[in-house]
Amino acid sequence: MSGVFEVQHPLIACHLTRLRDESTPSPEFRQLVNRLASLLAYEATKDLHTEPVTVQTPLARTEGRRLTQRIGLIPILRAGLAMVDPVLELIPSAEVWHLGLYRDEETAKPVKYYSKLPAERPVDVALILDPMLATGGSVVAALTTLRDWGVPHVKLLSLIAAEEGVKLVESTFPDSQIYVCHIDPDLNDRKFIVPGLGDAGDRIFNTVNDAG
Repeated sequence: MSGVFEVQHPLIACHLTRLRDESTPSPEFRQLVNRLASLLAYEATKDLHTEPVTVQTPLARTEGRRLTQRIGLIPILRAGLAMVDPVLELIPSAEVWHLGLYRDEETAKPVKYYSKLPAERPVDVALILDPMLATGGSVVAALTTLRDWGVPHVKLLSLIAAEEGVKLVESTFPDSQIYVCHIDPDLNDRKFIVPGLGDAGDRIFNTVNDAG
């Protein structure tokens, strides 16, 4: 299944509103990212494969399910790091593989500076974690890396996306899935999402916010 899923939920709407607010301090901002990442991951993992398993409760044996796929979490450094722990809480067995990408401020093109994916044994499902999908350049670079690794199923989890970035990912990797809390209409001349929430990395890590 491929497509774009703008997740509709009252909790997402309320948490996202507070996340956008410029007066929200970094500690609360990180908590909100954590909550939203959990809600997105819940939606994005509904089609994971499971198999039956029998367990012994204190009273009787009963049937249950367990995951059969290797799941990889791929946070795009640095902002994607804030989404790792809440997803690991849901999938403790997941592997975490980091990709370092930053946007060249002159060209708005992604620059890869770190990748430690193993040469063999790709995961069955990769969840790319990146709070912001703006131009789509970094996500396309990450999708290209995961395709070259041989990952058969890739999903992107973003808190906010711009229509331009969504369209680029859809056109370049039509088989991928995008799960997002909200799709905003515009990018400004500096390629920041509008209305957006500023620079997610700066707000998460309490560094200087230069989003203007």
